[in-house]
Amino acid sequence: HSSCPDNSQDLPSSIDRKADQFFRGGDRSRVAMADGAAEQLADASLTADSAATLPETWNDQLKDEAGNPLSKSEFKKRQKAARVAKEREAKKAAQAAKAAEAGPRPAGPALDDDEGELDANMYHERRVASIKAAKEAGNNPYPHKFEVSHTIPEYIAAFGDIAKGERQEDVTASVAGRIAVKRASGSKLLFYDLTGDGRKVQIMADLGTSGLDPEAFAALHNSAKRGDIVGVKGHPGKSKMGELSIFPRELQVLSPCLHMLPTGNSGLKDQETRYRNRHLDLIANPNVRDIFITRARIVSFIRRYFDSRGFLEVETPCMNMVAGGATARPFVTHHNDLNLDLYMRVAPELYLKMLVVGGLERVYEMGKQFRNEGIDMTHNPEFTSCEFYQAYADYEDNMNLTEDLVSSLVKEVTGSYVIQYHADGPDEPPITIDFTPGWPRVSMVSGLEEKLNVRLPDLSSSEAKDVLWELCKKHKLDCAPPHTPARLLDKLVGEFLEVDCINPTFITDHPQLMSPLAKWHRSKPGMTERFELFVNRRELANAYTELNDPVVQRERFAEQAQDKEAGDDEAQLIDEGFCSALEYGLPPTAGWGMGIDRLTMLLTDTANIKEVLLFPAMKPLDRANQIPATPATAAGPGVVASPAVGAGLGP
Repeated sequence: HSSCPDNSQDLPSSIDRKADQFFRGGDRSRVAMADGAAEQLADASLTADSAATLPETWNDQLKDEAGNPLSKSEFKKRQKAARVAKEREAKKAAQAAKAAEAGPRPAGPALDDDEGELDANMYHERRVASIKAAKEAGNNPYPHKFEVSHTIPEYIAAFGDIAKGERQEDVTASVAGRIAVKRASGSKLLFYDLTGDGRKVQIMADLGTSGLDPEAFAALHNSAKRGDIVGVKGHPGKSKMGELSIFPRELQVLSPCLHMLPTGNSGLKDQETRYRNRHLDLIANPNVRDIFITRARIVSFIRRYFDSRGFLEVETPCMNMVAGGATARPFVTHHNDLNLDLYMRVAPELYLKMLVVGGLERVYEMGKQFRNEGIDMTHNPEFTSCEFYQAYADYEDNMNLTEDLVSSLVKEVTGSYVIQYHADGPDEPPITIDFTPGWPRVSMVSGLEEKLNVRLPDLSSSEAKDVLWELCKKHKLDCAPPHTPARLLDKLVGEFLEVDCINPTFITDHPQLMSPLAKWHRSKPGMTERFELFVNRRELANAYTELNDPVVQRERFAEQAQDKEAGDDEAQLIDEGFCSALEYGLPPTAGWGMGIDRLTMLLTDTANIKEVLLFPAMKPLDRANQIPATPATAAGPGVVASPAVGAGLGP
């Protein structure tokens, strides 16, 4: 036993390891070696990386590491592996000797990959200076035209089936877009991610195939920065990893981005910045684009729905001498030439009904409305609605149409009648909203009486106001003045009926005092044939059988005028032009209006209306302190604040 360690000291290191493993196995009694035992151990432990232990020829006494006979084929395989390893080492040694003899090679021009850039202000200053230098040198950094053969989606569709590692040298294509990512791999290779139309393709720029010397190659690609709009002309292909690419022969900056863009890691998350700079939001957050694509699909579906049913899309004035058609506070503007104050429209209703009088029996309008009210998560002073009017129909027909329109729209856009909606924000659990047809209908006054376990008086009586006010106080509801019966009733309905309307629900049969343009109910005295559609506790649509009696219409307008004199600035004024039109005869007609913005919120799972408006109303910024400004500091003398930086309407 004692002789084995001494004799094995001269063996190769791999043999030392095998012998050590053998002894540590524990069964030392099996080892009884005389002189030459170390040589036998070496024969039993042949490996491919111990070429020195392999004899020149095979013999049947050779054994592998496990002590099993070593086959002739395995011997040849190991012998070849040892020879290849030896040749490789010799080649490396020769290359090292040659490099040492030649001395150090000068480094090529460095490629800039835009990582680890300067701070934002210094970056902007450098880019502005480089653009100025280019102009002074006689170059145009903003070329007029770049010929594009494919949009990026078209390029992906045309060449997406190219095999991995293939390059189509006989095909030339040109694309353009914004550089989203730029990364260098040494001094000879760059990768860009080029984005456009919501898609991405890789630019793989290689010095060897560019036709440029190293200095020109570096100068060209160092001039292109992340965020720049560039045009590329080259050959389609795929990288060895299978990434669809364009291998450029030409690359041209078409419009430089002078500001450092948010990085992919941090992104652009601040809501104030996003809403005030929607252009930057769209660049930095690709998912925002999807919201407005969905919005466009919603609008397109609604138009197709009405067009296919014989409705005519029309346009009516946005400035009116009387703010009518809805109970809302209007914006006031001034016509200089006429020296006349005008109201921005709160609804197109009266004009559309006048068209029905004129014989356009099915009309609709998709457009902007303006209401000088508060800004919150579901209200914006400027919003989009759709209104339609259909002769020879009533509010029951409208309920059926609404259910069919909205449910089929939801199915078209989302693929299901059932949606998940984060009503309390993305960090809270979602609620389930089911748009499957067969929506419940709740009569307003009887439903409220059931909820409150009371019997309400005639709402047109003198005691109605006191009863409603006492109910509000009893349930600790704060109703802003003036405390008209209509406002008090609306507050109670919001607290006790609307709160249960998670799934689509029709609240029907509103009192006449709340509905000056709706026709009286055929079987419920004091009520009207009206409904509101609520989803997720929010009003989505409002409709009724239209009042077409000009005498009663004047009386309703007069009642509204009294409320306005009492301080209700949302009440409607008398529109004598509309009343005169009714005297020519409005056929039995059903009318309807729906908010596009709130519907888009539901179908894009967004809880803030600003997410579905490209340029929502924002308080203007005080530039000195970058905080929302008061009107006095919103802009300097002679300066008009830009909507792009949030100079929208606001309190």
